[in-house]
Amino acid sequence: MTLTLTVPPHADADRLTRLPVAVIGAGPVGLAAAAHLLEQGLPVVVYEAGDQVGTSVRAWGHTRLFSPWRYVIDDAARRLLEPTGWAEPRRSSLPTGHDLVAQYLEPLAQTPELAPVIRYGVRVEAVSRQGMDRTRSAGRADTPFLLRLHTADGVEDVTARAVVDTSGTYTSPNPLTAAGLDPTADLGDRIAHALPDVLGVDRARFAGKRVLVVGAGHSAANTLIKLAALAKDEPGTTLLWAIRNAGTARLGADAADGLAARGQLGSNVHGLVESGQVDQLASFEIDDVRPDGDQVTVTGRRSGEPFTVIVDVVVNATGFRPDLDMLREIRLGLDDIVEAPRALAPLIDPNLHSCGSVPPHGVAELAHPEPNFFIAGMKSYGRAPTFLLLTGYEQVRSIAAELAGDHQAARDVQLVLPETGVCTTDVGGSSSCGVPATTEAAEGLSCCAAPAPAAPPASSSCCTN
Repeated sequence: MTLTLTVPPHADADRLTRLPVAVIGAGPVGLAAAAHLLEQGLPVVVYEAGDQVGTSVRAWGHTRLFSPWRYVIDDAARRLLEPTGWAEPRRSSLPTGHDLVAQYLEPLAQTPELAPVIRYGVRVEAVSRQGMDRTRSAGRADTPFLLRLHTADGVEDVTARAVVDTSGTYTSPNPLTAAGLDPTADLGDRIAHALPDVLGVDRARFAGKRVLVVGAGHSAANTLIKLAALAKDEPGTTLLWAIRNAGTARLGADAADGLAARGQLGSNVHGLVESGQVDQLASFEIDDVRPDGDQVTVTGRRSGEPFTVIVDVVVNATGFRPDLDMLREIRLGLDDIVEAPRALAPLIDPNLHSCGSVPPHGVAELAHPEPNFFIAGMKSYGRAPTFLLLTGYEQVRSIAAELAGDHQAARDVQLVLPETGVCTTDVGGSSSCGVPATTEAAEGLSCCAAPAPAAPPASSSCCTN
């Protein structure tokens, strides 16, 4: 039995029109959301936890996207940029994460329209309704949202007419254990985040070390390829690769992939295994990871039998999940398995869809029981790894139209995506999927990044929020 608690209506719908739409996160999709909302004539405020735009993108800035510039710039954002004299990058070239920030996100954030509405160094700790927790129903749709903010000056509460959460998943990696639980001990710097800059600023962390990479996706493969390049110059660098299943279906070479470089990724990493440069530990279900002096002991089962390996560093490339803690007082309608909106979940099931075969979707699929609350971008996909950047742009266009009252335009969702055979991303949020900015294919390819080819393949971009 479901119990509905009510209180007497106390809201005035007209007061909502005086409030802005709150956008959480100033990554590519968050800034696109702000651009579309402003184009619809709606006031907006963007709350960014970092001290600059694209904080998470900068974390993987050394990687290069698989997709050329023509697929990573939002239309409404372009319309804001063009009057400023902004020079659009060559549409066929492939940007790195740093390029994406310097040549697109920073100029966009500095436009006269967006600059005044972005607040930096502001972390949204909670979202609720003013005077209402999630149990109260009467007048809920006409009651302002309440956002609790953490700033350098302390705690601040603000109100909004609607909320668009584009905060991504990059800061919420899946745990290393097969059970989805955190290791029982604090591992400190013995654990590296997905896509470390192995050949750059993180080189000393891996050089001459025994390294275990955990994960069966493109982030893991990309890191292994870079580590193999490092091992050629740094004697004693030993590479192990733990995967939970018997094989890595997502990393097979796929001629149907619209991004040929990504299809080549599987061939490259499996070549390292076959040559003995990488020791693959298949069917390894990790139960715990514990510090062991200066090293790490990883325990679990291989094919059902107890198994232990001791290494110096572990790279967690197991994917990401949405952080839902701040939405505890919001009425969410999420799929029980992938934690995406219920109507969206079957459309993005990674068992059925690649990035390119996900159907276009907008407010109808993104709606929650909470009126005028939306999760967009990578976070909207929950734990599913098939997100494309262009998909996020169409999501926020649809949301902006809905909030502006143009319900027909909101549901006229149009997006043509090429079929991309193995497009799976293992990094979320304002996340990356890439490889080092290099022209040497041996140094790696990843789910959304590659060495710049002479003629980039037609594809949509993925993995950034």
